[in-house]
Amino acid sequence: MDIVKRTTLMVRDVEAAANWYASVFGMTRWMDVPFTLSGRMLAVGSKGDQTRLVIMKAEHDVIGMIGLLEWLEPKQEAPVEIPKRVAFGSPIFVVAAQDCVATTERATAAGSHVYCQPHPWTVNGANGQPKQMIGASFFDLDGYFYEVNQAVG
Repeated sequence: MDIVKRTTLMVRDVEAAANWYASVFGMTRWMDVPFTLSGRMLAVGSKGDQTRLVIMKAEHDVIGMIGLLEWLEPKQEAPVEIPKRVAFGSPIFVVAAQDCVATTERATAAGSHVYCQPHPWTVNGANGQPKQMIGASFFDLDGYFYEVNQAVG
């Protein structure tokens, strides 16, 4: 079976983005490389574009990593305003937090737009049994949306 090991996000400023992921989720820098696009694999940019890829890892070094891709030359045009709503085609990342309140506080301190403050809620798990959670949601610095949940009890 295939596995999804990383999601790569286009970002305005790879250093600012890497610092956000380190401070909010405690991720560490796994790889940091400049590279030139071949013009074949990515459905964005052109052959010869100069980019920089920083891959951040959490607890696991094969799955759940986040790639941060910045165009150095030519610069990619980015929206002026950061989204405050999720649009069709946009990913929704779900994070299992040790402490949802603390994670949301770190996101706020790092400049995130918090869509929903931490609150208790209940969801039926895969086994059909209710699970008690504390959940919150916010956007990173480039407008990617995160739902953060902490299992309680």
